[in-house]
Amino acid sequence: MPFPNSAITDIIATTIQSRSGELADNLTNNNALLMELQAQGNIKPFSGGNVILEEIMYNDTTTDNSGSYSGYEAINISPDSPISAAQYSIKQYADAVTMSGLEMLQNSGKEQIIDLLDSRMEISEARLLNRIAADIYGDGTGNGGKNITGLQAAVPDVANTGTYGGIDRATWAFWRSQSFSGLTDGGAAVSATNIVQYMTTLALRLVRGRDKPTLIVADSNYYSMYVNALQAIQRVTSDGGGTAGAGFAKLKFYGGGVAADVVLDGGIGMTTANRMYFLNTKYMKFRPHRDRNFVPIGGERQAINQDAIVKLYGWAGNLTTRGAQFQGLLKA
Repeated sequence: MPFPNSAITDIIATTIQSRSGELADNLTNNNALLMELQAQGNIKPFSGGNVILEEIMYNDTTTDNSGSYSGYEAINISPDSPISAAQYSIKQYADAVTMSGLEMLQNSGKEQIIDLLDSRMEISEARLLNRIAADIYGDGTGNGGKNITGLQAAVPDVANTGTYGGIDRATWAFWRSQSFSGLTDGGAAVSATNIVQYMTTLALRLVRGRDKPTLIVADSNYYSMYVNALQAIQRVTSDGGGTAGAGFAKLKFYGGGVAADVVLDGGIGMTTANRMYFLNTKYMKFRPHRDRNFVPIGGERQAINQDAIVKLYGWAGNLTTRGAQFQGLLKA
């Protein structure tokens, strides 16, 4: 059945196409972690393959040839190539914009169609952006394992078990993140009284030379405790740039040689309360596929038994890490 205005489908297609770049930017600005990764130049599109690979360098003590020597003593030159890669699945997201034949008849003018389409797209885009931004805080097991492999997988509660990026944490100590439990490690539940002390302790565990946490992401509970802890010294704001300039509630943390932004992010989207992630964003990347970064998927779809058309736009990729040992978690 032909549509009453054949140009309408072209309007829908070109409108979605023109908004795709804006959508990618909106996702970055909708999430403090992604905004920091953008500032670090760590949003890296990939072009293909069945998995996303992140090269890693590690030290295998069984083949470590480094050491001191004297004079003409023989030097160990046994082959040693401590380079491997973590691998991450490609996760896919999509949302749909639909219009019925009746809606097209009722809004047959070009401007009316665009107005209707804009409203519908805003709703659809918000759903998709919020879903991805929230899933970044998950562990990747949601929706049957189809969700992004997020922070709860990269920086888990128990760091020496499970497989992440195809690497077994129980076997490889270098692939374990750090965690600090207020009750278990500090002797008391996290509170405004002790949170700065606990944060400093964890931050020190994550320093190696010039490597140190660059971003601390807190849920509303721990962010509130940190605010209260700072009231006495009134150091409660950052410089107004960076994430704060994008509307994120942001403080500063100075401790253990670390100067990092503390941001409230995912207050609604963060699925588990009482979490504060200490992240070295130098070793994290957001990897969208270059051909599926909020772009239309396929062509026009017309329902077989309905007077309606559907346009899909989607995203594919994952959040990756190549330095798990530089990431930390403060928990209850």
